[in-house]
Amino acid sequence: MKKYELALVLNAKVEDEVREATLEKAKGYITRYGGVISDVEEWGKKRLAYEIQKMHEGYYYFVHFEAEPTCPVELESHMHIMDNVLRYLIVNQTDEAVIEQPEAKEAEEAAAEEPAEEKAPLD
Repeated sequence: MKKYELALVLNAKVEDEVREATLEKAKGYITRYGGVISDVEEWGKKRLAYEIQKMHEGYYYFVHFEAEPTCPVELESHMHIMDNVLRYLIVNQTDEAVIEQPEAKEAEEAAAEEPAEEKAPLD
């Protein structure tokens, strides 16, 4: 199973009960398609970078879960038509970014620039 993160931006103008029901519905879709939720972060009400559906604020949630690769596809098909969801994004977090050390890169470049020693043929 792979690790994923679902970022949800919900309508901030709806009641708390409706917002919680929308989050529970999204979590229900994850578990329905074989996912296991490990963490839910609630960031609260934040100002949007740009206006979405004539709204300037959204309520942010981040749901971390593990699932098979088919789960995000199914989840996206449901998230697309859910009411009160302004934006969503599912990110695969399985592969960590590898940061190359500058010293190692310089050493590799120096080794590549040195001419290879010629070996005398054995007779």
